[in-house]
Amino acid sequence: MNDAEVAELRAQVTRESYRLQDEFSGIFSAETIEPHVSESWEALQGSQPSVPTFLPLFVRRFARERLMALAQVEGKMTKEHPEVLFVCVHNAGRSQMAAVLTAHMSAGRVSVRSAGSAPASEINPRVVEAMQELGLDLAEEFPKPLTDDFVMAADVVITMGCGDACPVYPGKRYVDWQVEDPAGKPIEDVRRIRDDIASRVTQLLENLGIETAAAR
Repeated sequence: MNDAEVAELRAQVTRESYRLQDEFSGIFSAETIEPHVSESWEALQGSQPSVPTFLPLFVRRFARERLMALAQVEGKMTKEHPEVLFVCVHNAGRSQMAAVLTAHMSAGRVSVRSAGSAPASEINPRVVEAMQELGLDLAEEFPKPLTDDFVMAADVVITMGCGDACPVYPGKRYVDWQVEDPAGKPIEDVRRIRDDIASRVTQLLENLGIETAAAR
């Protein structure tokens, strides 16, 4: 991108910051919101080179998720549902599938976030294809960096191959799922990994006392 294009993107991000200030009015001040937006811009700018047009939207969505997590941690926003965070290395395969499956199979009765210790630039196309076969769309999702806000807001943190990269906080429930990485795998293997994750999600929801809607 040239300087003019970067300047235009920054202007769009500033407008998204104003939208967040309106949304979180009475919860957070501009002095809290603006740094979150700036940090989100910096975090995503390097990891999303292929979709600069959508970068301001991604920045707003990432900053919004972080602000919501912070509001929950500080008691400024009440949790309506259990909060589950899925973490893998690139947030491009396993954790994305787990998050979408959990949201779908819980019928929205579980709040879900996903993140990566070293996020990729895009979601694995084979993962997108495998989820589309179940009628689940990942078109609006994107790899996100792992933040302390996400971990602190979660009731359950499920790691999927991220090793020691996930910060540990007392009182949090941590679960490690040994799930094969779909990166570089053919669609047949990705389907098998998807189905493995779906069975684990079923067990997770049962443990949380949430009635399960089966993945199609």
